[in-house]
Amino acid sequence: MKKVLFVDEVHPVLAERLTALGFDCEYDYHSSKSEIEQKIENFYGLVIRSRFPLDKNFLQKAINLKFIARSGSGLENIDLQTAKELSIRVFNSPEGNATAVAEHAVGMLLTLFNKICLGNYEVKNKQWNREKNRGIELEGKTVGIIGYGVMGTAFAKRLQGFGCTVLAHDKYKQHFGNHFIKECSLDEIYEQTQIISLHLPQTKETLHYVNDDFIRKMKNPFYLINTARGKNVSTQALVKGLKSGKILGACLDVLEYEKSSFEQLETDEYFQYLSQADNVLLTPHVAGWTVESYFKLSDILAEKIENWLKHQHQV
Repeated sequence: MKKVLFVDEVHPVLAERLTALGFDCEYDYHSSKSEIEQKIENFYGLVIRSRFPLDKNFLQKAINLKFIARSGSGLENIDLQTAKELSIRVFNSPEGNATAVAEHAVGMLLTLFNKICLGNYEVKNKQWNREKNRGIELEGKTVGIIGYGVMGTAFAKRLQGFGCTVLAHDKYKQHFGNHFIKECSLDEIYEQTQIISLHLPQTKETLHYVNDDFIRKMKNPFYLINTARGKNVSTQALVKGLKSGKILGACLDVLEYEKSSFEQLETDEYFQYLSQADNVLLTPHVAGWTVESYFKLSDILAEKIENWLKHQHQV
């Protein structure tokens, strides 16, 4: 019987559906990467979130591995070129948490615009400051979406009905505009938008995508939303932009150094600024982490694997 190794915990529906296909599912959530390497040759499939990187050395030892199922969207921790060379199929499931990410992004933006966190804190502490907590409206604003894949598309869909103008730029896609979304160049993003939402993968090309130069090119002071990858944004440039007023506020579900412990961050001046700023909202990389997405991420992976096996005539 062909075996599949789960090295990260995911919704049990994936194991249930793989078992129904005749696979033997095994679980190892605690062994080190080197320990997993010593036995990976015994497995046909591997299920992972982001516990450790699947580099060339690891994949070369997986001599019988035919598929990797990555629960979630980002594939930056997998050596895709080596996987392709070794004929290892890689699956991910961005469709599973696109709704969660889109709703979280909208929620953070509305919370920031309406000063909900501040107002909640003050009222609970018996402070009644109506004028101080006067909000602004999303209606009439121009929103720029950078990266129009599954996540960017879902975010754009949630903006319908808010009465805002939505521009979208994707270097690798064309002809995706419609009656509500205007496909545009990066220069048009710089020229017209007041709100930027990032929906980019983590690659060498997108490292510090938002940097001093990006901020300088923006014609209008703007709000920044990042629910993608922390390293898409230079924290130093972000803080500089916030201090100068060029960035009016930020909604950050991801941080450039989020894998660092918070003890280490106590001495980081940029994180300290973000953590104390009233115009910055921070959440712990949970935009895609809902009750519903937990199920959907695994269910969609199972469906993709089933369809692939049928195509391979290996069911």
